[in-house]
Amino acid sequence: MTDSSSGAPDAASPSTPAAPAPAGAARRRRGAVARADVEAKIHDVEVALADLEARAREMDARIEARAGRNLPKAIFFGLVLGLSLLFSLIVVKELFMVFGAALMVFTVYELASALRFAGRDIPRIPLVIASLAVVPSAFYLGAEGLWWSFLAGAVFVSLWRLAESVRPSMRRPGVSLPVDLGAGVFVLAYVALLGGFAIVMTAEEGGQWWTLAYLIVVISIDTGAYVSGLSFGKHPMAPRISPKKTWEGFAGSVVAALVAGVLLAWLMLGEEWWVGVVLGLALVGTATLGDLTESLIKRDLGIKDISTWLPGHGGFLDRLDSILPSTIVAYVLFTLLA
Repeated sequence: MTDSSSGAPDAASPSTPAAPAPAGAARRRRGAVARADVEAKIHDVEVALADLEARAREMDARIEARAGRNLPKAIFFGLVLGLSLLFSLIVVKELFMVFGAALMVFTVYELASALRFAGRDIPRIPLVIASLAVVPSAFYLGAEGLWWSFLAGAVFVSLWRLAESVRPSMRRPGVSLPVDLGAGVFVLAYVALLGGFAIVMTAEEGGQWWTLAYLIVVISIDTGAYVSGLSFGKHPMAPRISPKKTWEGFAGSVVAALVAGVLLAWLMLGEEWWVGVVLGLALVGTATLGDLTESLIKRDLGIKDISTWLPGHGGFLDRLDSILPSTIVAYVLFTLLA
């Protein structure tokens, strides 16, 4: 008999190794590891981009706090306006009339709106109509047409306001009719009359080059004051009117005006170098005065910008404050020297 408890191997339980796992499972594991690795790298990139964006925003905030404006937006919209101006002056003169009319309409409307916000009842629609009428009169009839259209516009706006005063709602306490009438004429004179001299000058033979030259000089003045004041500004020029304007910035504007004036007189206007010096120095005075005047208006109204229509710039008047009073000086020099 055979002993069943002997150490003979049992045929029913062989000691063979386990079967290997299927190849698909291994591929799935490798795919899962690869996806996890890619997701980790994407997460790292997202974190890096978020950090970079935060640093960029912080830098933009510092620049805006120092400069008083959003610099990238200001540069972009400044280039758009500048290229439109160049095209209208160099290609077809009549296009500058359209360009100037658009600027006048927006500027008159936003300044009148700012004054209305401050409590002055100024009729905006007649102001827009009167400013539009100034443009073709100045372009086709010259300085005489400009003056007559301005006087007619002032009468039109004043009569409109007088007609409005008949309504009981316009006679409420706190409404001063003489002040409203004066404010309406001021808006028309400040924007349409001053800007109209640029239209008159451009319509003259060779006047478009003087218009372009004085605009470049004024832009150079603003840029020189901005860069110099941002880099070296320590001594306020008129702290109660414009806290950011400094004497260092003014010195930079003088240098920029002289360099731009001499180069433009020599290379573009075909005049002697001293004409550029006279042009530069005269425009420094009017541009600075115009900047301070607009700052005084905003300070009196209690606002930072006239409007928010131009991102990075504020309003149209915020960009034309130095240009408008400089137009008369440029026109006088053009009539005397050109």
